[in-house]
Amino acid sequence: MPWLSTYTQSLTRTQAAHLLRRATFGPTAAQLRQFTGLKPAAAVALLLADQPTPTPPIDTTTGKTFVDLPFNNDLQTAHQTALKNWWLGLMINEGASVREKLTLFWQNHFVSTYATVSDARYLYRQLLLIRQYATGNFRQFVIDMTKDPAMLRYLNGNVNVANKPNENYGRELQELFTIGLGGQYTEDDVKAATRVLTGWADTGFRSTTSADITVAFRANQHDTGNKQFSAAYGNYVVKGRTGATAGDEELADMVDMILRQPETARFLIRKLYRFFVCTEITPAVESNVIEPLAKIYRDNKYELKPVLTTLFTSDHFYEESIRGAIIRSPLELLVGQFRFAGLKTPEHGTTAFNQLGDYLRGRAREQQMDVYEQPTVFGYPPYYDTGLDRIWISANTLALRSLFTDQFIRGQIRYNNVTYGLDSVEVVRALSNPGDPVQMMDELTDLVFAVPLSQSQKDFLIDQVLVPGLPRYEWPAEWNDYAQSPTNAKRMSVKIKLDNLFLFMYRMAEFQMS
Repeated sequence: MPWLSTYTQSLTRTQAAHLLRRATFGPTAAQLRQFTGLKPAAAVALLLADQPTPTPPIDTTTGKTFVDLPFNNDLQTAHQTALKNWWLGLMINEGASVREKLTLFWQNHFVSTYATVSDARYLYRQLLLIRQYATGNFRQFVIDMTKDPAMLRYLNGNVNVANKPNENYGRELQELFTIGLGGQYTEDDVKAATRVLTGWADTGFRSTTSADITVAFRANQHDTGNKQFSAAYGNYVVKGRTGATAGDEELADMVDMILRQPETARFLIRKLYRFFVCTEITPAVESNVIEPLAKIYRDNKYELKPVLTTLFTSDHFYEESIRGAIIRSPLELLVGQFRFAGLKTPEHGTTAFNQLGDYLRGRAREQQMDVYEQPTVFGYPPYYDTGLDRIWISANTLALRSLFTDQFIRGQIRYNNVTYGLDSVEVVRALSNPGDPVQMMDELTDLVFAVPLSQSQKDFLIDQVLVPGLPRYEWPAEWNDYAQSPTNAKRMSVKIKLDNLFLFMYRMAEFQMS
């Protein structure tokens, strides 16, 4: 597996930034310093380490969580807001961990939306389930997600009964969640899967008298006959069962049947590859990355952590051609800038926290990435198939991206007397030699851009943007004067130049790449 051989060199600053851009929502300055110089194996072990369960979302109207209370119809909008903003806050505030990036991946894989489910307590439970299995066992993940109350509601599994089958989940389980269209399953397989899944229901939906949310198998609503599958599954028969355990036993039998098919492993590995590595899967990638990773996945009995470890530590992952091979999603852009600037959210559960969350969700929504509101069960369109990440960029969304970054650099995002923005002076001050324009530009462009800039581009940024019309020695003279004798006036003079530099860089095409 030469493409998947472990990359053994210590990570350069550029490589560490690449790893953190892909595995998280972007590096903070402290995380970049922490990861630079680490061996990939050590860096990835840190990213994949287990994390404590986050404290639950808080309703600002009560100052308490709502996830363990009965449904409150008067506060349902507030609870929806609290849940979505809570998740955004976790993305911004998270340490060096892959967890929230994987949570986004899996929430977009096993899609449910608030618009359909309409109970934030259900979706909170689903996010807990996703975090539980994000790097765990995919077999058990599929089984438990099939019985998840939010999923039962979203794809009508709760109304799938023997005398009136509903095929929604039986179809999407195969097409979107496991084997994919390449598995060549048939309509008869959809019908057979639907019969296996009859009898499941959730309890507690929007209940104003009970906080209990559970899943029940109703044996009297289950189709107890044998379920014949097609040649796509080796003509396998899921034996019909009766009694209280019939639902669990048949579900496990069917999931095992699906996972035994080689295409199921390939389908999942391709999706992980497109999300974390590159949207284009060439024949060479298929044979040198997808197939070997699929084998690792099967050999490890569907455990995800060995796959992710192999991928993130591979020679292939650190190839220069992989840098910048993905267009930043709206959330990567928005959340990533807060992390790059070293900003944290206000205290969770406060009005200021929700105001910031509402603002960021609004920007994400207008850029076609509404949080927990995918347009269809297929998920956000750019993640659905090869090369579709280009959909993130249009004349309209590009203008909206630039509007956000302009406001962020200028400090024009302000809520509840808190200003959110990039302190360009502090970013540059953290570089090794900010008074040297060449060295500063080398380091800064490594931080800002996923793809390397040419020397002519860097020269342009120095001579035409940083100190336009002036000799280069003006920059070290001005910076060093400020550093040696800082005053508000000197800081403002330096900041104006650096803000103009960031404004220009953030409007370059290369900035949109990850």
